[in-house]
Amino acid sequence: MTTTTTPHTVLPIAPAVLVALRVRDDAGRPALPYEDPEGGAPLRCCLRRSRPGERIALVSYAPLRRWAAERGVDPGAYDEQGPVFVHAADCGGPTAESGYPFAHPGALRAARRYDAAGHILGGRVLTLAADPDAQIEAALTEAFADPAVALVHVRAVEFGCFLFEARRRT
Repeated sequence: MTTTTTPHTVLPIAPAVLVALRVRDDAGRPALPYEDPEGGAPLRCCLRRSRPGERIALVSYAPLRRWAAERGVDPGAYDEQGPVFVHAADCGGPTAESGYPFAHPGALRAARRYDAAGHILGGRVLTLAADPDAQIEAALTEAFADPAVALVHVRAVEFGCFLFEARRRT
């Protein structure tokens, strides 16, 4: 979700990073594409769920490491990597803005805050209810109200995996 009324912007995994991940992931393993028989995998390349029959890959991704490298900072022990689903080939990225990605009633989310050095500043755990977009919006707005917060990673609590990144709008 990227609107002009929010103090932040939501980003998928960058296209150049996806090119690299589709060859070798952040754990050094080759991507192994497969046909998704059921659909429903949360795709971090286009911020939507997969459809049955789409070719996808589960790769290891280190979002904070890549963000920190762009800025020349060392996140130290906060650097971590985890599993993410991506399309096996270029999908063109997100196509429509229809709320926050992977937000649905009953979902458990963590909004983890980081400072400009890539260190954790805290976060918030959310149990999404009837208006999940409003809850995520409120958590991100609260996070970016702190001038020390440079970015927020929204993660699935059940699996701990990265879902999307929100950055302060510049």
